Amino acid sequence: MVKEIERAGIPVVHVCTVTPISMTVGANRIVPAIAIPHPLGNPALTLEEEKDIRRKLLKKAFRALTTEIEDQTIFE
Repeated sequence: MVKEIERAGIPVVHVCTVTPISMTVGANRIVPAIAIPHPLGNPALTLEEEKDIRRKLLKKAFRALTTEIEDQTIFE
């Protein structure tokens, strides 16, 4: 699905916990997530810490979305 959307000219960021799988399926812009059971956060943290983690992840995804790339790229 990611490759077809990009083929239509729309850049896509794949946020995932297992980056080798993203590489295998052909995602071009990959942002590593937090953990398998909670990819976009950590329920053990306070609400403010949780918001901070999500904000940083979202900013990283936006940066990946606006970055010109030639090959598959993992944005650490």
